[in-house]
Amino acid sequence: MLVVNEIYLSLQGESTFAGLPCLFIRLTGCDLRCSYCDTAYAFTVGKKKTLEEILTEVKRSAAPFSNPASSVRHPASRLPLVELTGGEPLLQQNSLSLLRQLCDDGFTVLIETSGAHDISKIDPRVHRIVDLKCPSSGEVARNRFENIAHLKSIDEIKFVIGTVEDYEWAKSQLAAHPLAALCPVLFSWVHPLAPEQQNQVLKKVPAGLTPVSRQELAEKIIADALPVRFQIQQHKIIWPPEHRGV
Repeated sequence: MLVVNEIYLSLQGESTFAGLPCLFIRLTGCDLRCSYCDTAYAFTVGKKKTLEEILTEVKRSAAPFSNPASSVRHPASRLPLVELTGGEPLLQQNSLSLLRQLCDDGFTVLIETSGAHDISKIDPRVHRIVDLKCPSSGEVARNRFENIAHLKSIDEIKFVIGTVEDYEWAKSQLAAHPLAALCPVLFSWVHPLAPEQQNQVLKKVPAGLTPVSRQELAEKIIADALPVRFQIQQHKIIWPPEHRGV
């Protein structure tokens, strides 16, 4: 069994897979309370589903893409992608079994994880998108740096950046660890939360930090010639930021 908050088909809004059709499986529960979290509704709300029920729903939603006209020339050629997200999906042990079964069924599988939990037991076929929490998250102390040793070329490291201090901290991690030599590195700008998303349980941004705009972040990356990919959350540009199921 897994406790599932929602399953929906949309476009991948982030990572190197941005823009591709993706089926999202959002699991319930998270043990972090990042200041910018836009999915606080998944902290506690969910419904128990068996792995068989989840896989059946995934295959039903993916069925229209089995048409040959839907195929693409891409190393990960099967669409839609399937992403396990949260919350924090690694809090539920059975998520590892689900990831393995999805890979066995031939899907290109992604997982979004906070970086606070061991990634070494995840099926090696899975593309692991691993956060390194910056200071403005309020959760920088939760980073599990041991995960860096387990990164592969198909994985991705993501820094969510909302302040100048976040940027400088992320830049220092690039220098301290050979991240760009291991896998793609993402610098993701913090999209401001809509009023409906400002949950009271989230951490506050530590005092004294200086907000950075997306333009400023992009210009800093260019000026410093960083080997990273700037990204914004595309789904929040297409749909209202507070809209769910996209």
